[in-house]
Amino acid sequence: MKVEFLDQTLRDGQQSLWGMRMQARHALPACDTLDNTGFRVIDLTGSHHFEVLVRHCREDPWAMMDALVSALPRTVLRSGMRANAAISFRTTPDVLMDLWMRQLNRHGARSFWIYDVLFDIERTRRLARVAKEFGSEIAGAIMFTLSPVHTDDYYAEKARALAAIPEVDTLLLYDTGGVLEKERLSTLLPAIVTESHGKPIEFHANNLMGQSAKAYCDALELGVSILHTASRPMANGPSVPSTECIAANLAHLGYSHDLDLACLPPVAAHFEAVGKACGFLVNQHAEYDLFTVTHQIPGGMVGTLKAQLKQHGMEDRLEEVLTEIASVRRELGWPGMATPFSQLVGIQAVLNIVSGERWSIIPEEVITYAAGHYGQPVAPIEPDVLDRIMADSKAKQVLANPPEQPSLEDLYHRHGTRDDDELFLRALIPQSDIDRMRAAGPLVTDLPLASSAEADQVIRLMNTLSSRQFRLASETLSVELSR
Repeated sequence: MKVEFLDQTLRDGQQSLWGMRMQARHALPACDTLDNTGFRVIDLTGSHHFEVLVRHCREDPWAMMDALVSALPRTVLRSGMRANAAISFRTTPDVLMDLWMRQLNRHGARSFWIYDVLFDIERTRRLARVAKEFGSEIAGAIMFTLSPVHTDDYYAEKARALAAIPEVDTLLLYDTGGVLEKERLSTLLPAIVTESHGKPIEFHANNLMGQSAKAYCDALELGVSILHTASRPMANGPSVPSTECIAANLAHLGYSHDLDLACLPPVAAHFEAVGKACGFLVNQHAEYDLFTVTHQIPGGMVGTLKAQLKQHGMEDRLEEVLTEIASVRRELGWPGMATPFSQLVGIQAVLNIVSGERWSIIPEEVITYAAGHYGQPVAPIEPDVLDRIMADSKAKQVLANPPEQPSLEDLYHRHGTRDDDELFLRALIPQSDIDRMRAAGPLVTDLPLASSAEADQVIRLMNTLSSRQFRLASETLSVELSR
C-alpha cells in the first residue's frame, strides 16, 4: 500500500510552534526543496494566519501568499477554513465566506479543508461548491474530541453526511488534542470508513501526548491513506509528527511512498536555523501526560492561557485553570476543543478563576454560543449555567441581534472598496492595523541568517522584552531595536 504525505510545516507547524508568525521571508529559501519532496499537498495558510501577519508582523498576507504560491509551482497548495467564520471568533456573513474562498482560489490555493466543530453540513456544502468553481479539492473535516456524547456512532453519522456531499473528495480525521490511541481508533475508523463512500481518509493528530506517531501507524491498518506531518524542527509537541519519523516507520512496516528523502535534511536545517535566529520554538517533544485527556486544550492555547494568567499575577494557577476548563466544557454541553470553542471555554475558565466567582463574568461569545448562533450544541447546556448566561446584562442584546447576512454590495458600500482582497481585510481587521501594515512597505523576501556575538545578544535581549520596540539613549550611545 502506498501512503501519501500532506505537509504541515508552513501551516500547522508554524501555527503550533511559532504562533502563526511565519512570514514569506522565513519560508521562501526552503520552498524549492519542499516543492520537490513529493508531498501530495502542502498546507499553506488560513484566516488567523492572515490576521497575525497584518496585526503583528505588518506583512500583507495576500502578497505573502502570492510569493509562496510562485515558489511552490509543482505541489497542490491547501488552505483551511471554518465553515461559518474567518478570523473572528464570531460568525462571518455567508457572502464574505464565499468571497474568502474565491480569493484564496484566485491566489493559487487548490485544496481546502473545511471544518465546523458543530458540523453545519449545509455551510460546508456551500463552500465546497464555491471551491469547485475552480476545480479545487475539498477535505471534509471530522473534528475529534473525547466526551461522553462524541461516540463512534456520532462520528459515523457526520462522516456519512460529509461523504454524501459530491464536492467533498476526502474525509479528514482531525485530532487537535492528540488523544487518539489504538483502542479507540480500532472502533472509530471502521465506523468512518464504512460511511466514507470509498473516499480517502486523511489523518491529522497534534502530538501533544507524544503518541500521535504511533496512532498514525495504527491508523494505516484501519483505512487511513494520507498522513499530515511536518519537517522535524516544526513538528511534535503541539504540532504534528515529523515527516522524518513517519517515513522511517513506514519503511519498517512495509508501506511505500513518493517522498524524496534526500530533500528532508536541507528543509529541516533551514527551519531550525530560522527558528533559532528569530527566537521561535523548534525541535519540540511532549511527554505522555494523562491530564491532557482531562482538559483537551490544543497546544497553541496553553501559551495564551499562561499569558492571561501572568497579566493577573497568577502564573502558578495554570493547572487550576486547566481543571476548570474540563468543568466549563461539561457545563457548556461538551463542545469540541477546536476554534472557536477551545478559546471560549478557556477564556471562561480563566475568568472563573481570576474573578473568584464562577460564571460571574461571561464574555459575549459565550452568550452567542448559548444562543445557538454558532449552531446547535452537541449536548444541552446545564440548566443552572444556561440561566446564569441568559441573565447576563449582554444577553438581551445578543438575542436581539443574530448574525447579519448582508449582500456583497452592502459590504462594498460599508467598507468603501470594491477590491475583494482589500474588502476581506477591512471587513475583519481594524483599519488602524491595516494602515500600519501598509506603512511598513512592500513584502520583504530576504532573510539574512548570518550570526555574530552581537546579533545573538540582540536576539536574547528582544526575547526578554514584551514590547515590539526598545530604545536606549545615553550621552555616548543610542540604540533602537524593533522586531
